[in-house]
Amino acid sequence: MKIDASARYYENMKRMTPGGVSSPVRAFEPNPIFMDSGKGCMVTDADGNDYIDLCMAYGPLILGHSHPSVISAAEQQIKMGTVFGAPSFPEMELISEITKRVPCAEMVRLTNSGTEATMHAIRLARGCTGKRGIIKIRGGFHGSHDAVLSDDSQKGLKNGILSETASCTYTAEYNSEEDIESMLEKNDDIAAVIMEPVLGNAGVVAPNKNYLKNVRKMTDAEGVLLIFDEVTTGFRLSAGGAQELYDVTPDLCTMGKIMGGGFPAGALAGKEDIMRCLAPEGKVYQAGTFSGNPVTAAAGAAALREMTPKKYASLNKMSSALVSSISDSLEDHEIQAAVNSVGSMFQIFFGIDSVSNGTEAQGCDRKRFGDLFRRMLDSGIYMPPSALEVNFLSTEHGPAIAQLSEEFDKNLGCIK
Repeated sequence: MKIDASARYYENMKRMTPGGVSSPVRAFEPNPIFMDSGKGCMVTDADGNDYIDLCMAYGPLILGHSHPSVISAAEQQIKMGTVFGAPSFPEMELISEITKRVPCAEMVRLTNSGTEATMHAIRLARGCTGKRGIIKIRGGFHGSHDAVLSDDSQKGLKNGILSETASCTYTAEYNSEEDIESMLEKNDDIAAVIMEPVLGNAGVVAPNKNYLKNVRKMTDAEGVLLIFDEVTTGFRLSAGGAQELYDVTPDLCTMGKIMGGGFPAGALAGKEDIMRCLAPEGKVYQAGTFSGNPVTAAAGAAALREMTPKKYASLNKMSSALVSSISDSLEDHEIQAAVNSVGSMFQIFFGIDSVSNGTEAQGCDRKRFGDLFRRMLDSGIYMPPSALEVNFLSTEHGPAIAQLSEEFDKNLGCIK
């Protein structure tokens, strides 16, 4: 494939922005691919190459690129106004759609990103409990603000973070009830446990049976708030996210990605008595000029309405078929690897037999994954470039599943 335009654009971008990208995970050698357009499960780059997209903007596009209902809703709102700095009907409509679906969402506050949502969730937890500490999960990602980048799993990324901030963040291993229990017993200043119910920044790691339920029991017993970060899993694993799928209701949850219909979006939701601690009713401050943006809200509400139970069932079925095919190929080619999946999320971990937490995920063979990534790219398949990111399917991938299975099998056979 020709990448002349992408290479040229990248050289220009490196002179204008650090690393030539607006988010670090987008960078890879020799240069990232600059995308020009997308439709359904396909994207086209600046050189005119077409790809089946397994990145899907890192999760938001559950309906695929440029879905007609979402585009129509956004276009109609753009004609009526793009931002008001005042409440609007689309904002109310999106909040209503969220509260219908998400078990813990008795009240909702819209933000502009998942990072904003988790930042405000932690502040709210501290403000309404009067405690300072938080427990997060090793390998979990909750955005790029100080409180969640200050733990021992983010080595090398802590420059600029105050030691005082770092001292308030404790790190537990995913799927280890003992880790969380020990920290709660030793420290009476924990405001909240914040966690991805399905670990999504270390590939895909599912919770062990009863793990989430037992964490819920422990936090209840200690008077500690439980925050589910559902920025990735919200509206993807089910209409009510992971909390509906696993039947565990947190005190607060954060959302993003799918709820924006492809536009920047975030939300903080939770139990009414906690949410009413936010300004202007309460004394915990949160604000944002673009929060509740009407274009985002209109697109997001349209996306949520499109995702019917039938579509979730179909999406999960096609994902299971692809994951099963990849597992068969790995076995046929005698390649040591684990394939983890939940719903329409999956990842391949080379060089290890199983992954149940962030530490185990770190032990995967990243060089071999990089080889697969480049081979798949040359074959017209665009995967996330990192071995610890997630592949996503959309409702529009159905016609491409057979081709994806063939390409995985062919390229896995070349990296033995």
